[in-house]
Amino acid sequence: MNALKKNQQECIKTKGFHLLLPAAGQSSRMGKGETAKPYLKLHGKSILRHTIEQFLTFENLRSIRVIIDPRHLNDYNQAVHDLKIEPYIEGSTSRKLSIYNGLNSFTKSQVEEVLLIHDAARPCVKTDDIIGLLNALDNEGTDGATLATPVSDTLYREGDKVSREDLWAIQTPQAFKISTVLATHQHFQDNDSFTDDASMVRAMGKNIAITPSSRENIKITTQEDLEMAEKLLKQETKTRTAMGFDVHAFETERTEKPLILGGITIPHDYALKGHSDADVVLHAITDALLGSINAGDIGTHFPPSDNQWKDADSAIFLHKTLKLLNEQGAAIEFIDVTILAEAPKIGPHRETLQNNIAKILSVSPDIISIKATTTEQLGFTGRKEGIACQAVATITL
Repeated sequence: MNALKKNQQECIKTKGFHLLLPAAGQSSRMGKGETAKPYLKLHGKSILRHTIEQFLTFENLRSIRVIIDPRHLNDYNQAVHDLKIEPYIEGSTSRKLSIYNGLNSFTKSQVEEVLLIHDAARPCVKTDDIIGLLNALDNEGTDGATLATPVSDTLYREGDKVSREDLWAIQTPQAFKISTVLATHQHFQDNDSFTDDASMVRAMGKNIAITPSSRENIKITTQEDLEMAEKLLKQETKTRTAMGFDVHAFETERTEKPLILGGITIPHDYALKGHSDADVVLHAITDALLGSINAGDIGTHFPPSDNQWKDADSAIFLHKTLKLLNEQGAAIEFIDVTILAEAPKIGPHRETLQNNIAKILSVSPDIISIKATTTEQLGFTGRKEGIACQAVATITL
């Protein structure tokens, strides 16, 4: 997997397991927003990304498979950017059928291995609870295990009080051998009455262990749940802001070399001079992000004395910087860019710049601000000798 949280704790050694995350639901109870629930942002990262990251500290995590609605492919690709996971699995018309699709992605040589099935919309699951679940599955005579919390509220049904003793609110992840849950799905292929896999396995006469878990392991279903998860996940975060600045002069003569700003070609008579593609915008953003994690500057990581960066696409610098951020568990909250130039005019390209920078960083365009100004014909930018750029980046750790 990646080295996320390596600086916070050592990888946790457990029995090897695979992870299957259903994320193909319609999110109907969250309203009819443009963004599907797994890709809504919490502290700069999607719910799906938060959920995946809860498992990345496990050394023996053998694979991650995510079941998605292909209509959300762009959002999915942004959420899992730079994670070494299995190809996505196409969902179906129900959770049960989607899980079955996921189970069929495993090979015959893997079916006796352990699988955790976990709702993509439960990003607050605790590491200790996952360990407890895996340990419960090791007990003799146990065919599966599920996280659950005891019901503590008073319950009524049509005016009659219901005893809450021995009542549990079932959560995920749920753990099984792949062969067990696959055979169960095949047996109940035409039965749509089950809402989770543990109850289906129990209906086969199998023994399911209940592992008590934290009440913080909420499933995000409503806007209120989203707000609660935001509070729970914020408890372990801190905010940093850093600034980056870069400047490049224009070439003295017209050449076929294009003017590159923010990773896109801007029509202009002169290109900028530099060892790489001289993208003053991406260089400033790179410096700001490196500063936010106290990781030096662009010259430290990509020195102009190194020929491998000759004429390099500056998006490479941002991709490598993004990897450093991910290794420290950092999420980009906002980037504010100010371009200082008499020419060319930036306004007509502002939206394209926003979208392209967001694509490079796998973030939403609404957290990328692009502004432009002149220096009132003062200084080298005022004389149209070059372009300067300032970027301010805010992250959470």
